[in-house]
Amino acid sequence: MAAKRPSRSSSASSARPAARAARKAPAKTVAKGPAKARAKLPRKVAAGTRPATTKLAKAKAKASAKAPPALAQVVLAALEDMKAVNVKAMDVRGITDITDMMVVASGTSDRHVKSIADRVVQRCKEAGYRPYGIEGERDGEWVLLDLNDVVLHVMLPRVREFYALEKLWEKGAAKGS
Repeated sequence: MAAKRPSRSSSASSARPAARAARKAPAKTVAKGPAKARAKLPRKVAAGTRPATTKLAKAKAKASAKAPPALAQVVLAALEDMKAVNVKAMDVRGITDITDMMVVASGTSDRHVKSIADRVVQRCKEAGYRPYGIEGERDGEWVLLDLNDVVLHVMLPRVREFYALEKLWEKGAAKGS
């Protein structure tokens, strides 16, 4: 004789299809807050004008915020921050292929010269520029900082007067013209 199957209760059979339906139904997304609701509404714009905040304008603003400042600006800002004396920036692109800008500055003491150079290196690294070479930090009379596009000379006033680099590069500029 064949064994009879036990009968299912009606409550168990009705619960399973509901659970399956809940698993198969996609989750409903609900817009959160009034900001998203406002974002989807069309904007009213006067004829011939554009809204102030377009996607392109936002992308440009974001790109300019992330763009690193120019290396020369970073160097000059660091020199100003450290109270460097008699800062002179010279554009030497037409004179030499070594660098684009030569900056000469003075410090009041050997310790001040070292700290000026250290601050410039620190600010350049923060801005994403890597120094290629640093010379003369140990003595502190003349520190040369090579940043490829900018070469910085930080000197004591007596050393600066003796070597007169500004006159050398300015005379070179006059001959090259």
